[in-house]
Amino acid sequence: MNYNISVLFRAIPVVMGAVSAALGGYVLAHSSGPSARVAGLVLIFLAAICLCLFATAATIIRQLIGRYTALDRLLYPVFGFAVGAVPTGYGLYLLARTPRPPPDFVAGHVIFGVGMVCVCVSCVATASTRFLLISENSALPEGSPPRSPAPFGPSAARILLALPVGAALATWAWAFLLLAGGGGGAAAGRFTAAHVMGGLALVCTCLIGLVASILRQIQNTYTPRERVLWPGAAAVLGAVGIGWAVIAIAVHTRSSQPAALYVLIGLGLICWSILSKVLLLALVWRRKAPLANRVPLIPVGTALACLYLSAFLFESADPAVLVAARVLVGLGGICFSLFSIVSILESGTSG
Repeated sequence: MNYNISVLFRAIPVVMGAVSAALGGYVLAHSSGPSARVAGLVLIFLAAICLCLFATAATIIRQLIGRYTALDRLLYPVFGFAVGAVPTGYGLYLLARTPRPPPDFVAGHVIFGVGMVCVCVSCVATASTRFLLISENSALPEGSPPRSPAPFGPSAARILLALPVGAALATWAWAFLLLAGGGGGAAAGRFTAAHVMGGLALVCTCLIGLVASILRQIQNTYTPRERVLWPGAAAVLGAVGIGWAVIAIAVHTRSSQPAALYVLIGLGLICWSILSKVLLLALVWRRKAPLANRVPLIPVGTALACLYLSAFLFESADPAVLVAARVLVGLGGICFSLFSIVSILESGTSG
């Protein structure tokens, strides 16, 4: 990989995170009302996902350009998990404080869910610390035995898979609790928090497939069944999120409901951005894939879709969806950050 291009791909998630955080700070400073507080806080903490994606990008790129060190192997995963601890802790703080303003009920749940996504992305960065082995294993014949000694020990491999599974289960459980009327708060707040947390749970579930794909290809235990399973799961999860939102928008009965549903559409688009990475790994594993270099167009398309949807919501001038219009800008930035990751994967697996 060209060094200048490597700098660009590492800069993209940092810049997208800065844009999201800056917009969030601007909204908090210059707008008033409950929706402005929710949107501002969520935008600021969406930057944490971008920083975790930077850790993943740097982990892979420094291996590709031959500058990866033992310190890097420790530094970037630790950085990712440390960043993820911030939204997780702050979200719980907002939920636990008393008295708790109504906007903090929604913001606390969403920010906690963002922290769970950060945990999953940090697991991707950790699994990628042996990324160069993917190309080596892909060159081996089908049916070749697992690498010995294993790049990741049995305990490490189980932990790397258990963390995103646990994060997804925790987010799903909390979302369903809110949908069932539990968790406190007003009905409108529970509806909003439940649907956004459901979308974040979809993203966490998609990231399980990405962690598993990277880990198993590095271990040389990737199977033909997984070549179909993980991309198919990511595609279905994204469709579920978008379909769920579209149906709910069509039948909604309260003006407070559509904002969360538009955000859910954006989270479904993030699932499809993750699909691009899982799909690329499946396409190039032990076979030629002439169209693999077109896969990075998927997150570009999803990023544009988020930004166009945001623009339409801003144009509607409906105060009820203004929070969604703002948050979709941050989600579009995450999609574009994922473009840098899939481009790095394409570069690293094409040779």
